[in-house]
Amino acid sequence: MMPRKMKAAFYALAGPLMLLNGIIYRYLRQPKGDGEQLRIHLGPGQRNYINGWINLDANMFTGKCDLWVDLRNPLPFRDDSVNAVYSHHMIEHLPDIESHLREVHRCLAPNGVYRVAGPNGDSAIRKFVEGDLDWFPSWPDERTSVGGRFENLIFCRGEHLTILTESFLEELLRDAGFSEINRCEPSATTCREEFFADCLTHEAESDPDCPHTLVLEAIK
Repeated sequence: MMPRKMKAAFYALAGPLMLLNGIIYRYLRQPKGDGEQLRIHLGPGQRNYINGWINLDANMFTGKCDLWVDLRNPLPFRDDSVNAVYSHHMIEHLPDIESHLREVHRCLAPNGVYRVAGPNGDSAIRKFVEGDLDWFPSWPDERTSVGGRFENLIFCRGEHLTILTESFLEELLRDAGFSEINRCEPSATTCREEFFADCLTHEAESDPDCPHTLVLEAIK
């Protein structure tokens, strides 16, 4: 995990370049088809690049992406031009989730779908109350208390900026303009299978009865 001071310095130096790169892509390079096959993956990081999607990330050095952008900025796509957007354990890192969700809604074509996943606050609270130490990760810090491991999952040494619960995320999605919101089990979809079939392999879950990841699909 990159130290926070180093990360802040990187964004301060590279931020203007990423913003410019996004603007150039939106107005000069974005495919001009009807959007049927335009699928966007936000934040693949080092391990979750998905073939057949346009993968966006700020990490172009140790990760793999198709488009180098800062996801805190407006998304580099025209209005109503994207059919599917996918993010997995990304939005909890954003300082302004509301703005991000409005941007996703703007870019999606009518009936487009945003599949969004992140740390499951509802499950974490349940397991914290039950005192189930083993359900929680011992990363990024080695903790021996259920409270310490709860903090690991929810805040991840300050990298996560919010707690994602189903009711809260659904509220934010509705406020952003999405008309239908469905909860999904990890590795399952309630929408057209061809949209997200190649994403589901990235969502392996060790506890299906109390999943670590909250997954919602929101339709424009």
